[in-house]
Amino acid sequence: MKINPEIKQLLIYIAKCITGVALVFLLSSLLHYPDYGWCIISVILVLSPDSKEAVPLAVTRIKANLIGGLVSVLLLLFGTAGIFTISAAMAITIVLCYVFKLMAGSRSALAAVIIIMLHTMELGTTHGFWQTTLERIISVIIGCVLGLVVTFIFHQKLHYPAANKIKPTENEG
Repeated sequence: MKINPEIKQLLIYIAKCITGVALVFLLSSLLHYPDYGWCIISVILVLSPDSKEAVPLAVTRIKANLIGGLVSVLLLLFGTAGIFTISAAMAITIVLCYVFKLMAGSRSALAAVIIIMLHTMELGTTHGFWQTTLERIISVIIGCVLGLVVTFIFHQKLHYPAANKIKPTENEG
């Protein structure tokens, strides 16, 4: 019985998402890290249902997320997150994604901006603020890397070039 290619692709996408979530839960359990939600969001944003473009799109989204993360941190150096800071971070992120030809990853980058910037100062101290910012950046990066790993696992194709095949010599008959 042959499976419809669209159904096969749908099942693979479901399996990728479940695998990504399972990896996040496993690692957060092993590392005793309770704030895994941002990591799960980043994993899911990196994964793609299109099997043909899965790996290049995952890499594009990771590059775009790094841009969003860097822009967020730079703008947070000038003040806390608010309407103007978040809007500026989003605009700069979009422009940089355009400049670096990463528009396919721009929505993921904007999600990273929001994940990183949307929190409040903890008890009015900058220590809590920067600690939360750093934790979210790390969660986004780990989520992106896990999403890429899951993509490679599901889309890895082993190619053995013909040059590597051992050819019998004339004497081996």
